[in-house]
Amino acid sequence: MRTTTLTVACCLMGMAVQAQTNGGGISQEMLRDMERQQTTESRALFNALASNNIDDLAKNFRNQGPVDTYFSVETPAQSIHNQKSSGRCWMFSGLNVLRSQFARTHQDTLSVEYSQDYLFFYDQLEKANLFLQAVIDHAGKPIDDPRVQFFFKNPIGDGGTFCGVADLAEKYGLVPMSVQPETYSADNTRVMARLVTSKLREYGLDLRKMVADRKSAKALKARKTEMLAQVYRMLALTLGEPVKEFTYAFKDKKGKALAPAKTYTPREFYQETVGRPLNGTFIMAMNDPRRPYYKTYEVEYDRHTYDGHNWKYVNLPMEDIAAMAIASLKDSTKMYSSYDVGKQLDRKRGYLDTENYDYATLFGTKFPMDKADRIATFDSGSTHAMTLSAVDLDGNGKPVKWKVENSWGPDYGQKGCLIMTDRWFREYTFRLVVDKKYVPEQILRAAEQPAIMVMPEDPLFAEDE
Repeated sequence: MRTTTLTVACCLMGMAVQAQTNGGGISQEMLRDMERQQTTESRALFNALASNNIDDLAKNFRNQGPVDTYFSVETPAQSIHNQKSSGRCWMFSGLNVLRSQFARTHQDTLSVEYSQDYLFFYDQLEKANLFLQAVIDHAGKPIDDPRVQFFFKNPIGDGGTFCGVADLAEKYGLVPMSVQPETYSADNTRVMARLVTSKLREYGLDLRKMVADRKSAKALKARKTEMLAQVYRMLALTLGEPVKEFTYAFKDKKGKALAPAKTYTPREFYQETVGRPLNGTFIMAMNDPRRPYYKTYEVEYDRHTYDGHNWKYVNLPMEDIAAMAIASLKDSTKMYSSYDVGKQLDRKRGYLDTENYDYATLFGTKFPMDKADRIATFDSGSTHAMTLSAVDLDGNGKPVKWKVENSWGPDYGQKGCLIMTDRWFREYTFRLVVDKKYVPEQILRAAEQPAIMVMPEDPLFAEDE
């Protein structure tokens, strides 16, 4: 009896496997074809790959010479910070730009280091409010609606763009790093983020039910405030409650105080060190070869504060982006920039070049997709923000290589910086934030066009981490 049952079951399984191949599955014939195409070289390569890191075997030996660290145009160096196990590169890069502008204004006699922990607290609180309010605004849609799913999938996160630095700093001010230093959860956000995310999803369901039960706008606002109070508590316990007032003395780069200490609020410190609104002073340039150039786009629902600015950018060819970057660097002005930094990165040398690794030869194939194809298929996109700080120009004024200040600590790469060839820069640069004074009139006019709205699910709109 048991043998018969097993035989029937096996026959049925065989029929099921055969049925699967009729609709596009892997048949036995296809499998044999694949096996026949393997070579003795494949076996030899397996022996090497089985015991070694792929990058070590694919490393292009001819490209392994010393990294040229000379730059014809370079901004003053500043201390390198470390985002550690967090996705706050956008904040580190944005604050790098602001502190470099402060030092430049004071001719490098004064320096300041801003607290990432302070601004991150408000970033997380504002993102929590953005999620809760979005849930209320879209509560009439079914739970499986794409927009509702987008919010519940991403209630909160570490990532962002320079637009967030501008909105948050203008609204909440800034404080020195010494006044509110990093906590463990600021450096290691995973557990904190998971708990806050879970709580927000729970709250989102509660708010949807309240809307379904026709609760008043006043009741919804009151309940949302209660929810945010709990999120505030969770953030205060992990990041520390934000400083409201502090005493601070400005110091030079050697740490010597150059003026008596004063008492500041965060907004007063922002005025003292930044001294102007950030919004309206810059454009974000994007290189997306899938879309028409010299058009302005806006990413709907992608902002850090509900009352802030959506992520807005001008789509430009890399030639224009490079020209604006060079103009800014020649005037000793650093820039927020973002890249697909994991592609062709030689971590030991802190060097980015399209010829660092020859994966194609190692695996006996080609990787022919261009930048547009890589973006469209989620194969490439902006993953990491860094501060563009230098460029090396040839005799004709054309860029040869670039340098960025990174946020992976001072011991990583080239003393905390990465160097990239111009050919890598063109393939894997995605965003550049440029002060309007370095932007040609034609591009400024393009930036003033009514924006074309695009959805945040687009492959290119992952936030910098």
